[in-house]
Parts: sequence; C-alpha cells; structure tokens
Amino acid sequence: MSWRIVIGDWESVRDDAQRLRTEVFVIEQGVPIELEWDESDEVSIHAVVYGEDNQPIATGRLLPDGHIGRMAVQKALRGTGIGRFLLTSLLHEAQRLGHTTLVLHAQTYAVGFYLRHGFQSEGSEFMEAGIPHMLMRYQFVA
Repeated sequence: MSWRIVIGDWESVRDDAQRLRTEVFVIEQGVPIELEWDESDEVSIHAVVYGEDNQPIATGRLLPDGHIGRMAVQKALRGTGIGRFLLTSLLHEAQRLGHTTLVLHAQTYAVGFYLRHGFQSEGSEFMEAGIPHMLMRYQFVA
C-alpha cells in the first residue's frame, strides 16, 4: 500500500480530519458531536493520512502541551499499519518541535498498540465520552 501524510494546521486539514473523526468517533463510537470539537483543534498540529485514491484514511493531532489525541483510522483499514505510520509521524513531529514527553488518553482496547510503540500506561482506567481510557506517557530518549 502507498500512503502519504499531510501535517499542518487546522485550517489546512479541517475538512478531511472532521470527516474522519465524525465517521470514527461520532458515528461508529457514539461520541456526542459536541464533545468531539473543541478549542484545541485551532492550536494543534494535525496529521491526515491519505490512501492510494487520495482519500483521507486516518488522522490525529498534537497539542502544544505534548498531548496526542483524536487518533482515528477508518474501521476497514485498522490492522494494516496505517495507525503505526500515523503515530510514528506524530512522534517525529513532536520530537522536531522539542517535546521530551508526550501523553495521550488511549481507549483501553488500543493500550497494547501504544505499549508496542514505547508508551507506558499510568494510573487506573477512567471514562471519557462514555468510553474507557488509560493515561499513557511516552518519554523521548536523550
């Protein structure tokens, strides 16, 4: 498979990121739409992965404080390596920007994915938007 990634501000990727996040979080997972959009979109760096047909297939964001969020991959394409490609790209961007530590709230079913990529879980499971999550942290090695 051939993918390309676009990393940019909210204005440059808004339409494609919104479409994917609506599909995955609002429609598939039942997250209330009013919880999906927040002021962090405007100040975050966003990544959108495009497939061979130039359609968006995955997205995620990096907040200024080093929080990775809104990681979403189209359901039919999960397990194909797109999530790894997206996460690795966000990690490289965070390191380029000088972050030394990253955090994220992983849906509990995805904890293993993040553990395989160097994140460590912290604390107890908690609910966010009606979905169980774990706090996870990534430390860049100096």
